[in-house]
Amino acid sequence: MTINCKGSLIDLSSPKVMGILNLTPDSFYDGGKHKDAKAVLDQVELMLNNGATFIDMGAYSSRPGAEHVSEDEEMQRLFPVMELILKHFPSTLISIDTFRANIAAQSIEIGAALINDISAGNLDAKMFDVVAQYQVPYIMMHLKGTPQSMQKQAVYDDLMKDLLLYFSKKLHIARDKKINDIIIDPGFGFAKTTEQNYQLLNHLNMFQTLRKPILIGLSRKSMIYKILKSSPKEALNGTTALHSIALLKGVNILRVHDVKEAFECVQLIEKLKANT
Repeated sequence: MTINCKGSLIDLSSPKVMGILNLTPDSFYDGGKHKDAKAVLDQVELMLNNGATFIDMGAYSSRPGAEHVSEDEEMQRLFPVMELILKHFPSTLISIDTFRANIAAQSIEIGAALINDISAGNLDAKMFDVVAQYQVPYIMMHLKGTPQSMQKQAVYDDLMKDLLLYFSKKLHIARDKKINDIIIDPGFGFAKTTEQNYQLLNHLNMFQTLRKPILIGLSRKSMIYKILKSSPKEALNGTTALHSIALLKGVNILRVHDVKEAFECVQLIEKLKANT
């Protein structure tokens, strides 16, 4: 199971780690942390050295109830930092977390290797055409509504059947557009209650029927710290526990704040699987 990133084939049969670089002031865990060039470069270097295959950059907070950000502001936050990273670490495989087709296109022109779309094209109908034009790997996530409205839409006839149908329809559109490399993200915390998140985790292996790589993003999320009665800052151990479960259920990419711990988790689970 491979994806083509800027001419390099990345084998996802061995799980990979995607490090998060938030460029927003209001992200739920590390908002406002990377304010200057040195902080950005230090963090990227740390993540790469700790085992990250991909760096996922986002300039529009998608946490529940986050404020809307204009396209111009998203660009101003994103593009200079992309150029800075690629100047100092030119081989970095950058994933751009955006639902806007125009930003996706310009990011790819600058040097992005993947597009990570929380809406799977629902918030910008041109996104599929951009991905098809540039033939970059496309992460499509499940989301109902928008980041501002999603928590009111956590209603399903049957959670797993609804998500599988959602992705089946999206994959059909992608095939028609001749998009080759697609990664599935079930969207933990997006239009899902805590109970639904755990139901989703328990049945993650069902997404293997789609025959696409699976990415998850549950790092330090409320589904962990609410259960533990703690906070995002105290949720690393819980995150690692759930990462282990997800890897055993066939997940291919962990999108994380803490690369070193996630990479160690991958190493240990891979050793376990090799000795069954």
